[in-house]
Formats: sequence, structure tokens, C-alpha cells
Amino acid sequence: PEDEMFLKRLSGGYLVGKDPDASLFYREKGNKKFQEKDYMGATVLYSKGVSHSGPNSTDISLCYANRSAALFHLGQYETCLKDIVRAQTHGYPERLQPKLLLRKAECLVTLGRPQEASQTISDLESNFAAKPTVSASQFQILQRTLCRVKVKVQEKENLPEIFPEALTKTFEGVDLREENEQIPCASSSVSLHIDPLKGRYLVATKDILPGELLVKEDAFVSVLNPGEMPPRPHGLENKWDIQVTSGDLHCHRCLRRTLAPVPCDGCSYAKYCSQECMQQAWDRYHSVECSLGALLLTLGVFCHVALRSALLARCEDVDEVIKKLCGEMSKQGICLPESEDPAQILKYDLRGEGEKKDEAVVTPIPGCDINGKYERNYNAVFHLLPHTENHSPEHKFLCALSVSALCRQLEAAGLQAFTTDLKPTKLKAAETPVLCAELNVWGVAMLRHMLQLQCNAQAITTIQHTGSKENLITDTQQVRLATAVFPVLSLLNHSCSPNTSVSFIGTIATIRASQLIRRGQEIFHCYGPHESRMGVAERRQKLRSQYFFDCDCPPCERERQRPSAGPGQEAFRCHRCRVLLQGDDVLSCGGPACMESVSRDLLVSRLQDLQRQVGAAQKRLRNGRLELAIQLLLECQSDAKSFLSADHSVVGEIEDTLAQAYAALGDWEKSATHLQESLRVVEVHHGPSSVEMGHELFKLAQVFFNGCAIPEALNTIQKAEKVLLVHYGPWNDEIRELQKMKSCLLDLLPIPGGPKE
Repeated sequence: PEDEMFLKRLSGGYLVGKDPDASLFYREKGNKKFQEKDYMGATVLYSKGVSHSGPNSTDISLCYANRSAALFHLGQYETCLKDIVRAQTHGYPERLQPKLLLRKAECLVTLGRPQEASQTISDLESNFAAKPTVSASQFQILQRTLCRVKVKVQEKENLPEIFPEALTKTFEGVDLREENEQIPCASSSVSLHIDPLKGRYLVATKDILPGELLVKEDAFVSVLNPGEMPPRPHGLENKWDIQVTSGDLHCHRCLRRTLAPVPCDGCSYAKYCSQECMQQAWDRYHSVECSLGALLLTLGVFCHVALRSALLARCEDVDEVIKKLCGEMSKQGICLPESEDPAQILKYDLRGEGEKKDEAVVTPIPGCDINGKYERNYNAVFHLLPHTENHSPEHKFLCALSVSALCRQLEAAGLQAFTTDLKPTKLKAAETPVLCAELNVWGVAMLRHMLQLQCNAQAITTIQHTGSKENLITDTQQVRLATAVFPVLSLLNHSCSPNTSVSFIGTIATIRASQLIRRGQEIFHCYGPHESRMGVAERRQKLRSQYFFDCDCPPCERERQRPSAGPGQEAFRCHRCRVLLQGDDVLSCGGPACMESVSRDLLVSRLQDLQRQVGAAQKRLRNGRLELAIQLLLECQSDAKSFLSADHSVVGEIEDTLAQAYAALGDWEKSATHLQESLRVVEVHHGPSSVEMGHELFKLAQVFFNGCAIPEALNTIQKAEKVLLVHYGPWNDEIRELQKMKSCLLDLLPIPGGPKE
């Protein structure tokens, strides 16, 4: 805090500039992790060092070289080679080159490229002879390593050259069977309709089977969520955060996971999976965003999405976009609300004020062009409803204030944010072109987008795998990776029990039928509140507060018509006769001969204590104290049985954690027993065909596989594949893992009629 320059680099607590002190800090932290053989941790810290280093500096070359060493130990040889090239490009010190070239040779040998490895060794030997830059002792070590590598090269040269497998372009191969003429990224199995009350929606044009791909859409705009970035405590040691977030592990343009990101030359925040992604981001939006990083992190992801949406509009017909914005400003004021009057919706006209009106070309559905085509473009994004009249004055004021702050910063920086000429440019962080005159118009557009996002933003999620590598068992959880706008996905209305499943790979969303959808039925998506996770009152309240409508989907109507159906899955039960308790503040046993009654508050308090105990057991499990974890979990299991229903979610959580603990001990039989109990609870809560059920079946298949229970494993693999194929299609990582397990198990089965050992 005493360092004034450090304070100047902060905006809202975020450090986004280049800083050699930060680079040194992260490099030293990475070295410490490397010495501890935590190569993954070292890789992330070296990446942070790279991000804070200026281009063509010793700092960045050292960080790249050190990261290449960590990647080598992780077996990421191709990526290691790229980092070696980057280190050399940025001026890696001559005296350290021999280590780098030896590492390069070892990578090439391992990848089956002996000719290139031989050339690298020849270059190294020539350098040794021409410029001896190392001490005698270091020279001897390098010579020994060099001899070892040369032997490897000779061995490889006697074998046919092997090239690394080409990366499977999995998602590019997932295509719609027949593209929709009206909605290009949708299947011909659906059509677009509009209704005065519920707006635009999709309907099945034929019977659709479970698992059929209905929509494959790339986001119009997406912004990587920065993750939790807590305020920095005082003190020199805490100037720079060592916490790992999504922004450290994923490309900021395509969202691809990467161990070796390439940073923007102008800021320390934006990172990319490749030079190509970095250049595309720069040409489309980052040339404007680069100097605004700290402000955008302060204002939040919605403001960032709003700015990027407006910047991406430049890629289209900018004159037409500005004409549309100006027309809306003159007609409806700066908030630009889209009229929700049914008569106006059905006669929406996109042409300018001076154009001749012709009833034959009036667009029947907002977002479509004059030919009735609904595409993934700015026109479709512009026509998403902002719901201006539904937002609170406080929310509208905050949105307006955020956009105003952003516009003032753009003006102060002199950035030419919005221009009709979007030719690719060489990435230059220091450029400060003249501000264009239409900034106020684009400010209005950004405000409109901010108001749209509460109802139209889509979280891009990914399945995060956790668990012990040593025990070969993984657990999964869904995490929010980015915030995006998908014009076609936004057409789907909500149901608390949807008939589709949405999944993501990078910025691409796929929508698949999760059940049989009959011709003429509407295609539904869940906005979050699902009948398996929330009661009807909580669902309706959440949908009303965020999306401004009262849900009348079939599950909501069913639950409203039978409000007194008795206790549900999360019920308490009598400790004497095990019958479910009923009532409001005071719960009574429903058994015919039992008069037991108990306060609900008392049971809720007991449940909270139990959850704390389960949390303590999970902590012991993470710390490797397996026996103590199992002992505590068995006590929790006994306690839960005494007052919770057999289908309570906490019962399932205890069984799942016990399964993990026994798997860590290698007791696969006990692990499978507890996981099957957990599976039963998941099925009750989410249904036999749910994606949650698919993930649990995947875990059970792993347990049976590792326990060599071949028939049980094959049976479970078949069930897991059937469920996961419906939700993800054939290219999902878990499905491919299941197929590998099945192939291995089938090889172990005895051949009918073969010799008996």
C-alpha cells in the first residue's frame, strides 16, 4: 500500500497491467512448486508470470522456458515445444540455451521425430564448440544428458517414424441431420412461431426421438467469467493473487481449456490458447477492451458482455445497425424498449424512416430478416426483449451508471471503439485512435443489452472432474465458465420439467431432445428452477423475480392443484416407527399407533448439525485421513437413518462420500455398495434418464471396472452410455471413457469354445 505506483495500477482491486515485479514473484512461486514436484501448480504460476511480463523481455522468456520444463514433466510434449519456441522468440539468454535445446531434443525423441531431434543435437554441439557459455561442472552434466538423448535418437531412428495422432475435431463432426431453412443453426425438426402472450417459441414439426440434435449454435458473444477474485490483504507478499481461476485455465476467446495460455501483449488479464485466437480477439473486440480491463472487471460481466456485443456489431452492416438504433431512439427514447403490444410485435418493421413501406416485406417475427430468416447475428440479438418496464428503477439506474462510466472511459482513452472499417490490424497495445462520433448511439445500444441480459444471458457450463488420480475414481460437478448470448437458444420457453438437454463445448451450445417430443409439441428449456431441485413456491418466486412471468408448466400446475400431498423426498421421519412425519411447525407421526410429535425447528437444527459433520468428514477425506473420515461418515449414516427419509438428499450425499472413501482404500466392493445407495437417491430426485443419473452411473462403472467385476461393469456401462448419449451425443468425454473401459473388459472375457486354463 505504501507503493503509490502499485496503487495506481489497481482499479477496483484488479491488477491488469504488465509488471516485472509481478512476473518475478510468480516465477519464484512457480520454481518452488516445481521443486516440490507439483508440476501442474508450477505451470499455472509460470503462466501468471508470462501474463505480467512485457513482450520481448528476459522475464517473459524465462517464464516460457520454465513453463516448458513443467509441461515436459506433465508429458505435454507438443505444448512444451511451443513454449521453447516462444522462449527463444522473446530473447531467451544465450548462456541458458543448451538446457532448452536438450529439452527440445528429448521432446522430439519422445514424439517419434528422430530426424528433427538429431538436427537439434547437431545445433547444440556446434554451439558448445563455438561459444562455451557454461562452467566445467555444468558442461559435464549437459554432456551426460546429451549422450543419453543421442542414444534415444539412435534407437528411434531404427523404427518407422511415428507422428502424433491428429487432434480429433470432435465437435465439428457433430452436425444437424437436415438444416432448417428458417433457422440455419437449428434442425428441420423444429419451426419458429410467435404468440401474442408468450412471444416467440419453437415447435416440433415431426416426432422427435430422445437424443436427437435440435440446435447447434455458436454464441454471438461470450465473456469468460473471471471467477472469485477476493480483495487483496495488505502487505507486499499479497500484492499478487496466486489463486487459480477459470481465466487462468481457459482461452478468453474460444473457452478451450489450455495449460499454456498465450497472453495479450498489452494487458495481463486476457489469455488465449493460441496466437490465432489472440489475433482474432484483437481484431474483433480486444483492441478496445485491452485498456479497459480493470474497469470491466469492476463493473461486472454483464457490462462486459454489453460492450462486446456492441463491438461485434461492427462486423456486420454498421450503417444499418446505426440507422436502426437512431430510429429506435427517435421513436421510443434512450432505453429503446421493444414494444410488447401484440399488435406491434406482429408488425415490426426494421427499415429506416425514409424507406418506402410495403406490407409485403414487413417482418412477421422480431429478429428475422425481410425474408423471415432468423440468423445468429446482431439483428437477432438486438430484438431480444430488454423488459425495461419490468426492471426496478434501482437496477436501471445501476445499468445506466455502468454504461456511462464505460463510455466516459472510452472517450478519455480516445479509443475508436466503433468504426465502419474493421480490417484486421497488427496487434498494438499502444494505439489511441480518434473517438467516433456515434459513441452516444452505441452507449444506448450497450444499455439495451445490459437490460436484456437478466432474462437472456446464458451461462456456459462445463463438467469439472475431481477426485483421486491414484484411485482412478472421478467425481463431477457443473461449474459456470462464461456468460453468453445465444439468439436461437433464447427462443426456447421455460419448463420446470423440460423436454431438452443443453450442453456446451467451448462457445458452442447443443440442444438435444431428452425425451420423446410429439409433432406439434413446444420445445422447452429449463431456465434454472427445476422440479427435481426446488419446490413449486420457490421455483415460481425465482422465475417471477428474474424472468418476470408466472410459470404455468405442467409440473407447477400439478403441484399447485395438490398442495397437501404430504411430505416429500426431503421429509423427516419418526425415530421410533420410521414413518414420515407430517405437519407445519409441529410435526406428528403418521403411524396408526404412534403419538410422537416434534418441533420442526428442532429437526432443522439437527439436520444442520449433521450437514456440518458430513462436511468435516469430507475435509478429512480430502486430506487423506481415510479411516477417520469413514468412521465419522458411518456415524452420520446412523444418525441420518434415525430422523431423515430414506430418499433425503443428505442420505445420498453420505452414501456417495462413503463410496469415495472406500474407493480411495481400494475396497471396490464396499464402494460399489454405497454408490448404489447414492444412485437410488439420485434416481428418486432426478429420474432414471436424467443427466445426474448418467454421471452417477459413470462413477459406478469406474468402481466395477477397477474392482474387476466384469459382468456388473459391462451392465452399468451400457446403462450409463444410454443416458449420457441422450444428453451429450457420442463425442462426450465420459462416453468415450466408457467405450474404452468396455473394450478392455470385452478383451478379458473368455472366448466361447476356447481353451480353458
